[in-house]
Amino acid sequence: MRRRKELLALIEELRAMGAGVLLDIPTIVVIGGQSAGKSSLVEAVSGINVPRDSGTCTRCPMECTMSSAAKSWSCTISLRTDYDHTGKALAQSSKVLFGAPLTNKNEVDIWLRRAQSAILNPSLPPESFYQMPYAELRGRANALKFSKNVVHISIEDPEATDLSFVDLPGLIQNEEKEVIEIVRSMVETYISRENTIILTTIPMSDDMENQLAVKLAKEADPEGERTIGILTKPDNVGPGDVSKRQTWRNVLEGREHILTHGYYCVRLPNDAERAEKLTRAEAQARALGFFNSTKPWSEIADRGRFGIPGFVNDISELLIQLIEKALPKLKKEIEKLLANCADNLDKLPPLILNNPVAEVISRVNAFCEGLKSAVYGREEQGFAQRDRAVFAILKRSIRLTAPDFRPFADPENYRSMDESETDLQESPGLKFPNPAVPVLGLYQVRKTIQESIGWELPNNVPYEAKKVLIDGFTSMWKEPSMKCFTDIHSNLLKFVEELIAKHFGQFKMLENYVGNLIREEVKEHEALARVALEETLKLEIDPCFTQNTHYFDTLRNAWLAKYKHAIHDPMYRRVDLHDIGPSCRHSYSASEHVYEGAFTRADVSQALRSLAQAGYKDLKIEDLARLLPPNGFEDELIVMADVRAYFNVAYKRIIDYVPLKIEHSLNRALADKLPESLLNNLMKTPNLLDRMAEFVSEDPAITARRAELRTRRSRLVNIQQKLANFGM
Repeated sequence: MRRRKELLALIEELRAMGAGVLLDIPTIVVIGGQSAGKSSLVEAVSGINVPRDSGTCTRCPMECTMSSAAKSWSCTISLRTDYDHTGKALAQSSKVLFGAPLTNKNEVDIWLRRAQSAILNPSLPPESFYQMPYAELRGRANALKFSKNVVHISIEDPEATDLSFVDLPGLIQNEEKEVIEIVRSMVETYISRENTIILTTIPMSDDMENQLAVKLAKEADPEGERTIGILTKPDNVGPGDVSKRQTWRNVLEGREHILTHGYYCVRLPNDAERAEKLTRAEAQARALGFFNSTKPWSEIADRGRFGIPGFVNDISELLIQLIEKALPKLKKEIEKLLANCADNLDKLPPLILNNPVAEVISRVNAFCEGLKSAVYGREEQGFAQRDRAVFAILKRSIRLTAPDFRPFADPENYRSMDESETDLQESPGLKFPNPAVPVLGLYQVRKTIQESIGWELPNNVPYEAKKVLIDGFTSMWKEPSMKCFTDIHSNLLKFVEELIAKHFGQFKMLENYVGNLIREEVKEHEALARVALEETLKLEIDPCFTQNTHYFDTLRNAWLAKYKHAIHDPMYRRVDLHDIGPSCRHSYSASEHVYEGAFTRADVSQALRSLAQAGYKDLKIEDLARLLPPNGFEDELIVMADVRAYFNVAYKRIIDYVPLKIEHSLNRALADKLPESLLNNLMKTPNLLDRMAEFVSEDPAITARRAELRTRRSRLVNIQQKLANFGM
């Protein structure tokens, strides 16, 4: 008996500390529809009268704790507030006494009405309801229709069985949809917890399948392991209801609608009997007489299933067993919640201990150092790698602007001379051959030469012809170069925004102020770098110049030999697959070509071996082109070779100095100059000290979150201590 009292006292103390919001505290809840006899059941169990006149319903949970320790009857009413007016759980629960302890049972009804009104009007002081009469309570328009906050009743009764339970508002149907859903949601929340025993009041005057309380209990507890059915109003099932009586007998004897803990049947006082003001013992005696004299209830062997005393003793014992079993789990759950609370506190930005100016300067320096480390590739390699990926696209874009010379009279019938080069593999968004690059054959180049002739002597190819052809590809370099610049600038902006959020995001005002200063610096450097890049690109427009003559000459000779050889080697001519015999077609893909030549590779190899034996060492196939006779297009081939060689020279340098120019004039210029300019701008801030203090004042949302977590942690520690001390 002592252990039972201690366990129930512990649970009551835990709930008063707000543990019911945080933990799955073992609980008995009473649910049922209107007119199911739920109020009568609560009265029979508790021994008090609850508000029950027409039009009155319970609009908040009522928690009842009964103790038999005292020598005389008394009742104390308290208001426990776990939620705000919107239904959100509070960081700190509160429990306040509502009035003085009662010693007269007749006063309980009105004080419960007053307490409920106080719960439904949280903006008013509870004391304002202490003297409120019945009439005013009935006619009052409450601020809330329902509340999740609790009216707690602590009953000291020498005749009571030690027990604690929660009476939930009755499930309603004839109300606004919103109100119906509020009550249903409240019931579903309570009964969903694994440590909740569900007492379902079931009027025997109606079929079980029609009752919402039964349906909700089944949904929350499909196996029926923690649901107990309380059958009410057995006196409404008359002798003529043979089938209905048999159905309920089957339920009580465990043949239908089976539950682990079964069902209890209670006969509760009707209106006339309540008017007689029967004592608890008298009401129980009348119920016992009814069950012992009325078939089929008198024929059921398990007599403990009838009447309030057996029912109360059984559920009290069941609750104690549940509490004993739950205590170790509650301790572990508290440890998890404390660890989670600590993690959430650690995730919050640290509190500022420096003076405001020092804090701002420290964060500015950290930002600038982070930017510089990323730009110089010392720590944040991802930034440099993203830029290198952009520069690689630039390289391929420039490479695809190479002049497409095909030394044939009908160049469209021949493949590109670049098709065998591995650096022209397609990339996303890049296509080879480049449709923007015109195909130029012998006659197109000859036309360019003729259109460029001025006052040159005969047999002199005008330089202007080469300049026109060179301009054809250098004029295409600005677009990919500026796109490269735009992409690098976007990378920089994105990274800068990430750094701003990282170093200043804790303080929104500071983030906005310093962030705008930084963005202005980025904008200024972007404009300067753009001009610098445009000036750099002009270097390739005029003059056409290189001192890398060895490389140029080597390439010129190689391309000239290649063009000459191609004229006499029809292997470059395209042959469509439909022209190939069926026996060979399967060995070629749709993108491959077949070539027919006047001589074979074996012939060429034999010629090179013969020349080597004659003393001409290290010759290549291209060198044989010099032995070919003139074909009337010598000038055109030389122009092609000069222009193609110059492309290679210029391409090699632009793919380096465009990235370097962007890197130095944008990224590194910003990283190097930002610390000084940013600090200078900060020092110019009017009312510097006051503004800095304002800048590093913590975001109110973070302050509120920190306070909430600390309060939660304090509550959890107190609960943990209470559990640890229990039984010591």
